[in-house]
Amino acid sequence: MLAYVAGRTGDKEKKVSIFNELAATKSSNPKVAQVLGRAKGELKKMEALGKPLEMKFTAIDGREVDLSKMKGKVVLIDFWATWCGPCIQELPNVKKAYGELHEQGFEIVGISLDKDEKKLTDFVAKNEMPWAQFCDGKGWANTLAKEHGISSIPAMWLVDKKGNLVDQSARSGLEAKVKKYLAE
Repeated sequence: MLAYVAGRTGDKEKKVSIFNELAATKSSNPKVAQVLGRAKGELKKMEALGKPLEMKFTAIDGREVDLSKMKGKVVLIDFWATWCGPCIQELPNVKKAYGELHEQGFEIVGISLDKDEKKLTDFVAKNEMPWAQFCDGKGWANTLAKEHGISSIPAMWLVDKKGNLVDQSARSGLEAKVKKYLAE
């Protein structure tokens, strides 16, 4: 219930206070532990804006991805899934921005909340999505999504050329935002 209240309040100080209280709590109950883990992720997400974003993984195609090695590029972190209608509706915009701005230094990293990796790889191939995709098959318990406090998708984050997280709502006006950060 506290997590629900924290998620709904517009008072940042109160939100941080509640999430801190939850994050400090210990429980052996798996359902409670899941809520506590989400609280930790929410805190990390709230504190991340304007700071370097660390993310490192092996993509489903074997590529090694390390955001710290992508400095000099503007990177979209796209938390999504093949079963997510709004994510699929957003795909043409994402592909358009990538097609127009990739040569100028725009990269995309997909974090898929899919459980079926074969379905994901088939979807990525069919839809010509050349960027790296992370999928651990855990759905909403996806390691990277959980670590970064993702509670709804699509969630699109932008990382600037210095490696700092600069936008946690990059979905609206994506192309203009990318152009802005490419110009800096």
